[in-house]
Amino acid sequence: MMKQDNIVERDKRYMRLALRLAGKARGRTSPNPMVGAVVVKKGKVLATGYHKKAGEPHAEAIALWKAGRTAKGATLYVTLEPCSHTNKRTPPCTPLVISSGIKRIVVAAIDPNPHVSGNGIRTLRKAGIEVAAGVLEAEAKKLNEAFIKHITSGMPFVTLKIAQTLDGKIATATGASQWITGEEARKEAHRLRDSHDAILVGINTVLNDDPSLTTRIPGGRDPIRVIVDSKLRTPPSAKVITQKSSAKTYIAAIPTASKDKLVSLLDAGAEIVLARAKSGKVDLKHLMKMLGTYGIMSVLIEGGAEVNASALKAGLVDKVVMFIAPVLMTGADSLCSIGGRSPLNLKQSIKLNHVSLRMIGKDLMLEGYIRP
Repeated sequence: MMKQDNIVERDKRYMRLALRLAGKARGRTSPNPMVGAVVVKKGKVLATGYHKKAGEPHAEAIALWKAGRTAKGATLYVTLEPCSHTNKRTPPCTPLVISSGIKRIVVAAIDPNPHVSGNGIRTLRKAGIEVAAGVLEAEAKKLNEAFIKHITSGMPFVTLKIAQTLDGKIATATGASQWITGEEARKEAHRLRDSHDAILVGINTVLNDDPSLTTRIPGGRDPIRVIVDSKLRTPPSAKVITQKSSAKTYIAAIPTASKDKLVSLLDAGAEIVLARAKSGKVDLKHLMKMLGTYGIMSVLIEGGAEVNASALKAGLVDKVVMFIAPVLMTGADSLCSIGGRSPLNLKQSIKLNHVSLRMIGKDLMLEGYIRP
């Protein structure tokens, strides 16, 4: 029993290393998952690797290439089941693992793709390789929560980010909102942008604040900017269009929007997405489906009160990240973080699951999931 316990703890230790490696590519691998790999032999790490971005070698391929002939008889730790199918860009990893002479492989999570799930492990076992699966599975699934939702549903994983006062306000009656939270919380919010494929706001945020929606941290990556603008009121001079960025700007409108405005925005450099209309506005659910077909795995909503309410009402939000400043704005006329109508009773309120709390400077950061 003691020997088995030692094996379990050893496997967890090396898998944690593989997970840390995988996390280095956060926000860079879409539409692929983040994957890390470690080759170990006689208690020594021979080689490591992680998948950096779509189109580049997979984690297993990198680690095994580094290990070379020394991989024979070693153990391979990998955060996701090795693929057994050829995609558009890269070959399968299972033949490479088999030919490397690896004796044992430890896998954190099974491939969530319903068409290939478990095939990689079955192929490896048929080749005589010992396979242990499910080591730090929960951590691996959390790391790739966006990929899992996208590959199983076609929809992006949606995070609703809110920065508010202790009494739930995001702006005064005059619209003043900068800055409710402190500098440390704002930096953390930019790290959220860096880790998501796209950032979504409503047209009122563009008209009132004229944000650039870029990521302002060292080495940061700008997400695709998505503006929900049913009637194409976005000015061609808005920063989301004119400010230099490697990221595209999508303006989501309905088919009846002005053709002249559409041409003007296209000329300014924006891309127009015509989504289905619902009650005269962009149908957010249909828009998210469209974004999913573009290979966008994760969307960060930084909208105002109405966009926040609409996304929650449509059942699109997977996770809520809230920065709460130790400030009381007071006043019934100040703007709440979530608009719309209140539920008829408390049973209809939205309860968060797996809630975690931590301090970011002087502000409280709350993270919780909508679904269990």
